[in-house]
Amino acid sequence: MGTLILAVTTLFLYSIGTALQALTFRGRISVSKHVHTIIGILGLVAHGLLVWRTLFQEGALNLGFFQSSLLISWLMIALLLFMNLRKPLDSLFLGVYPLACLTVVFALLTHAPPRFIQRDDWGILSHIALSVTAYSLFALSAGQALLLYFQNRQLKHNYNSPLVRNLPPLQTMESILFELVWAGVILLVLAIVTGALFVSDLFAQDLAHKTVFSLISLAVFSALLIGRQTQGWRGITASRWTLVGCALLALAYYGSKFVLELVFHRAG
Repeated sequence: MGTLILAVTTLFLYSIGTALQALTFRGRISVSKHVHTIIGILGLVAHGLLVWRTLFQEGALNLGFFQSSLLISWLMIALLLFMNLRKPLDSLFLGVYPLACLTVVFALLTHAPPRFIQRDDWGILSHIALSVTAYSLFALSAGQALLLYFQNRQLKHNYNSPLVRNLPPLQTMESILFELVWAGVILLVLAIVTGALFVSDLFAQDLAHKTVFSLISLAVFSALLIGRQTQGWRGITASRWTLVGCALLALAYYGSKFVLELVFHRAG
């Protein structure tokens, strides 16, 4: 199946998923969770095939700016579909599906210098796998934190909006947020450790700034978890700390890749 066909199929299925989620959220229609899941899985399969065709080039793995964005958006949807089987995370699809569509469009229409990783370099590949999975979890955490933030603000003003009516109770939203943060922190620590073990020279490989921002973001998330245990941080406070940590992590990964690949046009 050609790249264009896979891209169009992915966009079509994710658009249907977004529309159904939005109509369900607004109370216009009632669609079972199984239908949403099936559409999501079909979109995920087409998306996965597109990732395969886009990333694997010339016997190596191309993790350029747009290709890695495509991979991360696929991981986000895969994780979200899996977690949504047991947790009420339906509302996150309203942001994740359109985001995935953007990565598909940019990966298809734009060009950037490739960043090739050899397939037999298992140390670096394990570091990359842990990193992109951690980034995907923290991206979902950012979405959850935004929902929790607006839910808190609207509840304080007694605003009976669709957001308040459709979201789970605050305690459930907070519990899900901290589960995502805990999982992300564990994977981020493992990613940093494998990076220290398998990346030979951080400065020669233009990775020093990425490491620094990753460590700062890890410190922010650690402070959030400690504050949760010792000070009972929750609600808007937890949302703000999560968003700050996610912003720092985005600067670590996307900021460095944007400057190196799209500004200075450095190929890997």
